[in-house]
Amino acid sequence: MKNNNNKSTFFFGLILLLLFFFQSCKSDSSIKLIRLGHGLDISHSVHQAMVKADVHLKQISNGKMRIQIYPNQQLGSERECLELLQIGSLDMTKVSGAVLENFAPKFKIFSLPFLFDNKKHLFKVLDGPIGKELLKEGDDYWLKGIGFYDSGSRSFYTKDRLIDKPEDLKGLKIRVQESVSAFDMVNHLGASPTPISWGELYTALQQGVVDGAENNPPSFYLSGHYQVCKFYSIDEHTMIPDVLLASTHLWNSLKPNEQEWLQEAIDKSITYQRELWVQSENKSLQAIIDAGVKVSYPKKIFFQKATQKMNNEFKKDPEMDKLIKRIRDEAD
Repeated sequence: MKNNNNKSTFFFGLILLLLFFFQSCKSDSSIKLIRLGHGLDISHSVHQAMVKADVHLKQISNGKMRIQIYPNQQLGSERECLELLQIGSLDMTKVSGAVLENFAPKFKIFSLPFLFDNKKHLFKVLDGPIGKELLKEGDDYWLKGIGFYDSGSRSFYTKDRLIDKPEDLKGLKIRVQESVSAFDMVNHLGASPTPISWGELYTALQQGVVDGAENNPPSFYLSGHYQVCKFYSIDEHTMIPDVLLASTHLWNSLKPNEQEWLQEAIDKSITYQRELWVQSENKSLQAIIDAGVKVSYPKKIFFQKATQKMNNEFKKDPEMDKLIKRIRDEAD
């Protein structure tokens, strides 16, 4: 099965290369186009930030560089886009830190429940030495970390009932990302983790393939999942950032000044996206409440106790134990 998947990715990548080649023949050859694929809707703050990055990159490069964005999983799922980056068939992508742990193992730290005290603590880690070190983790896998977008905190939403304590999850099938840590967390809380791609989740919820999922308010709202799931329990079990990545094939082909231009454009977009995110969270929460979704704020201590074993398991790895301590030291 693994060989078939690799072959599919190879042939899909080959088709994309041919498509991009013909497109580039039609465009101005003096412009260096950077192809960026992601799975989010164009109304999402991340996509809007990417558009901002393109505008800034065009400006500072005097029109010599542009970012061509392919949203809505046009080029595949997050995992598929990562694989395309690795073989050089795609230049950039955005993925959840949870999915990235399959390629750069230290990223599983973000899937450890209740690791961060608040958003201030998270940003202090992401924008400091620890975040810079983590962005380098993918270098050996042809994945160049460029920066972190805000993805808020993840909470449970379900079709039939609020989740006020871990026991309420028992017997439920909960959609999770392709992340071993996400599987473990949902298992520890008593539910059955079920991996389903983001693009297929709405139908899976409608048809009862799963009973619920877990995500942040904007994703819950913009995906339309609130139309099927009328219960949202904001326990904020994890804060997993979105990670913007470039293929090392692309990065190493850029001149030093081009690398600086691209990094500056992305840095500008990160600041912009984090501002948009706050607005998007508030708007999304109000929208789902107006649509009849019941929102609750369960006591986090119950969920912290239920997932304490995960914390102990992480600490068995000396490197992860050291990383956890460094992150905890950054808390106010």
